[in-house]
Amino acid sequence: MDNAIYSTLSRQSGLMQEMRAVANNIANISTAGFRREGVVFSEYVASLDGAEPSLSMAFAHGREVDLQQGALAQTGGTLDFAIEGEGFFKIETPSGEQLTRAGNFSLSAQGELLTADGLRVLDMGGSPILVPPGAGPMSLAADGTLSTDGQPLAQIGVFLPADPQDLHHTGGTRFETRGGTIEAEGHVLLQGFVEESNVNPVSEIARMIEVQRAYEMGQTFLEREDQRVRNVISTLSR
Repeated sequence: MDNAIYSTLSRQSGLMQEMRAVANNIANISTAGFRREGVVFSEYVASLDGAEPSLSMAFAHGREVDLQQGALAQTGGTLDFAIEGEGFFKIETPSGEQLTRAGNFSLSAQGELLTADGLRVLDMGGSPILVPPGAGPMSLAADGTLSTDGQPLAQIGVFLPADPQDLHHTGGTRFETRGGTIEAEGHVLLQGFVEESNVNPVSEIARMIEVQRAYEMGQTFLEREDQRVRNVISTLSR
C-alpha cells in the first residue's frame, strides 16, 4: 500500500475518535458536573530506506479532560451541592472509590446520601453519609459540614488526586485515581446549587463541522488514490 494511504488512514482513525468525543460532549451539555473531553494527537515520523522521504503518521493516543469549572446553577434543592473551586466529591462504586463534580444528590430509603447514579457519597474519612430517620431540614456549611436540627452529621469530603496527572475518566461524570487522593483546599461548598456541564455548545458544534469536513477530505483522497491504483493496474495488465 502507498505511504500516502497509510498516513491518511491513520489520520482518519484519529478524526473518527475525535468525532466520537465531540458527539459525547454535545450529548452531555445538560449533564450536571460533566467535563468536556478532547482527543490528544501525536505524530510519529519514521525514516524510510533509500531516497524516499520520511513517513509521518498521526495517532490519537488518548483523551484530554477539560477541568475548567462549569457555571453554578441555583436550584434551591436541599440536597443539591456544588463545589466552588478545586476538588471532587468522593463516591463509592463497585470498582472502588471514585471522584465526581456532580452534586445533585438524594437520600435512599435507609437515609444514605446518594449520587444521581445511586452511588454512596463519602465523608472526609471515607465513610458513607447517613441521615437519621425523621431528621429535620438539612443545612450545609461552606466547609462541607452537613447538619440537621443544628447538630452536625458529617463533613462531606472534597478531594484532589495526589498526582494532578493521575485522573482518568471512567464514564459519565466519574473519574478514578490510581495513586490516591489528598484533601482539597481553598474551596467552598454551596447548598441549593449544582455545577453545570462545562461544554460550550457553540464551540463543540463548530468543532464537529470542522472534524467532519476534514474527514470528508481524507475520504475523498482515499477514493482518488484507490481509483489511481486501479487505473495503473488496468493499464499495466493490457
